[in-house]
Amino acid sequence: MKTITIETIRSWKPCYNPSRYFTEDWSGTVIDILKDDRISWGDRLWASMRTELVSEKLVRLFAVWCARQVQHLMTDKRSLDVLDVAERFANGEATDQELAAAWDAAGDAAGDAARDAAWDAARAAAQDAAWDAAWAAAWAAARAAARDAAWDAAGAAAWDAAGDAAGDAARAAAWDAARAAAQDAQKKKLIEMIEAENK
Repeated sequence: MKTITIETIRSWKPCYNPSRYFTEDWSGTVIDILKDDRISWGDRLWASMRTELVSEKLVRLFAVWCARQVQHLMTDKRSLDVLDVAERFANGEATDQELAAAWDAAGDAAGDAARDAAWDAARAAAQDAAWDAAWAAAWAAARAAARDAAWDAAGAAAWDAAGDAAGDAARAAAWDAARAAAQDAQKKKLIEMIEAENK
């Protein structure tokens, strides 16, 4: 496995100063970089996915592996087909033309999905606007009928605000935990692939 120095990293012209993470006499391998949790995950990937350090085949196969982690969200067969062709291409089993055709088909699928999503969003926005209008009318009527219960309404509003804040905090914590778990899985898989390539 190739040894890297801080000067090697500087030669790649990173958008950060590598001395933020490493001493001037540092040297290590791509695996050392991947395991260094002081470095942001994006910077670790940027450094370790260089074809100076790993093969283009590994980079392609890792990208396919990452996409396969969310392939259950892909609803169009063309999007799934491109993963198969990309994997075969990385293994030398598909041509440039097959890969280009698969990418074009996946692009068409993405365009179709974007149009569908835009239509769904427009429909949802219209429904939301109607709901908002109905809600505003109902709220105005309820407020007029409940003027003598203003303290109760204020208490309910405070309770709702506290519930919303707790919900927002829970969603943020869940998102952070999911992102950390995904990054950890990516790191483990990438180290496994690099070690296998260097045997």
